[in-house]
Amino acid sequence: MAENSGLGSRKAIYAGLKENHMDRAGNSGYSGFQTTTLPHLHEGENKVQHASVNGDDVPMKEARPIQIVVAHEDDHNFELDEAALESILLQEHIRDLSVVVVSVAGAFRKGKSFLLDFMLRYMYNRNSDRWLGEDDEPLTGFSWRGGCERETTGIQIWSDVFLLDKPDGSRVAVLLMDTQGAFDSQSTIKDCATVFALSTMTSSVQVYNLSQNIQEDDLQHLQLFTEYGRLAMEEIYQKPFQTLMLLIRDWSYPYEHSYGLEGGKLFLEKRLQVTQNQHEELQNVRKHIHSCFCNLQCFLLPHPGLRVATNPSFDGRIKDIDSDFKKELLNLVPLLLSPKNLVEKEIGGSKVTCRDLVEYFKAYIKIYQGEDLPHPKSMLQATAEANNLAAVAGAKDIYSKSMEQVCGGDKPYIAPSDLERKHKEFKEVAVKQFRSVKKMGGEEFCRRYQEQLEREIDDTYANVVKHNDGKNIFYAARTPATLFAVMFAMYIISGVTGFIGLTAIASICNLVMGIALVSLCTWAYVKYSGEFRDIGAAIDQIAETIWEQVGAVSLRYFCTIC
Repeated sequence: MAENSGLGSRKAIYAGLKENHMDRAGNSGYSGFQTTTLPHLHEGENKVQHASVNGDDVPMKEARPIQIVVAHEDDHNFELDEAALESILLQEHIRDLSVVVVSVAGAFRKGKSFLLDFMLRYMYNRNSDRWLGEDDEPLTGFSWRGGCERETTGIQIWSDVFLLDKPDGSRVAVLLMDTQGAFDSQSTIKDCATVFALSTMTSSVQVYNLSQNIQEDDLQHLQLFTEYGRLAMEEIYQKPFQTLMLLIRDWSYPYEHSYGLEGGKLFLEKRLQVTQNQHEELQNVRKHIHSCFCNLQCFLLPHPGLRVATNPSFDGRIKDIDSDFKKELLNLVPLLLSPKNLVEKEIGGSKVTCRDLVEYFKAYIKIYQGEDLPHPKSMLQATAEANNLAAVAGAKDIYSKSMEQVCGGDKPYIAPSDLERKHKEFKEVAVKQFRSVKKMGGEEFCRRYQEQLEREIDDTYANVVKHNDGKNIFYAARTPATLFAVMFAMYIISGVTGFIGLTAIASICNLVMGIALVSLCTWAYVKYSGEFRDIGAAIDQIAETIWEQVGAVSLRYFCTIC
């Protein structure tokens, strides 16, 4: 039922995307964002056209990153800044253009924003052979810095939307997206999965930024994050996402696989190869990744140099960067952003416009803000839960088998006091068994599962008591005996009151007697046919109440006489 409910709510969200989008345009500027000066534009050169946040026809002098998904650290939730997103994508001259979204995601402090700023330089100067900039020109754009603390939170897009003409003559809008780094000390696994999934779902090209190599945990995290994104989608297409480029930074083995796309292709084929002698877990990870993306690429990028890595005052000047890095950067960025290589965003086989992208952002963020999706967990937490649940199941099985030996289906009725004593004895044995199993997660974590075991044992015991009571012939006959006693009592009282002239009381007694007779007949039919079980249960409950009340009054009266 929960699964159906979750699917229903997601379908309700997606239903809004199938309607005509509202014609809204927001042209107001936004304050509160860090502003950065645009890269140098060389005079006399042809420049790419682009749309700015204020909708002017000329480039803004101070474009900047715009926060569209805000991360709330207090409750680990994310909020879409709809006004900021609409101010960029609903400008009249771009909102109906197909959109190209290039996103960079990965672990924190691995140079994602640094890379995006070189993409910005290319977009502003793509017709120049010197688009990398002057040797002494600081690198500006998305906020970046050296050090070990995170810089970007949530999701940001660049305020300028670049308009490019593809070789087929179609004009597209190009959007650059920066994301919060994963696995920092302030983000949960759910935070990391949400950001990666949301950026993958809304981008046409996702650059997965990795350091030095593709390790197995990188692939496992990619599997987790993409599955979290696929869960949020209304329909599972054969391959729900478009292009994934695994960008291996600081590649140190060019003698095995050369820098660039060709070396990366051979390296990726080797890493994602599925063989018969692989463990099933390793095979599943690779099959999952292949099933998620229409296009998989890999690019091997060398280290930018010690000046970049160790100089605290490094500000992105080209002169401080190693020549190998600059050479490969000249190949990487056009591979992603040159007009012939642009990948337009598609969902379900249909091209997405800037206007559509706004609606998809709203729908996706609403899903991740809800409770329909399971919360992803760390490998330790997931393993600890499975470990403790297995211990709970084993201990509960011991209790159930022990109780079965005492009062199972073919065992005779046992006195309630003896049954309770056995219950306490077997419960203690089950808890000791649970505690004796080696479990992960620590004492406090395991205590929650011990409490769960005790609750489940108590629930089982309640069912055992009912089963045992059903074997007591006197308990089974309680309802008809009670109803028959009521009829007999009413018959006697009716005869006495009628004899002395109290006809009204006699009539009431006859009515009660008739109701008791009808109830007895109904109860007998329910027990014989198995139909109308709710009615039979209600009659049993009324008869039990009468039995207990009359029995208590009779006991007090007897004690008073004695």
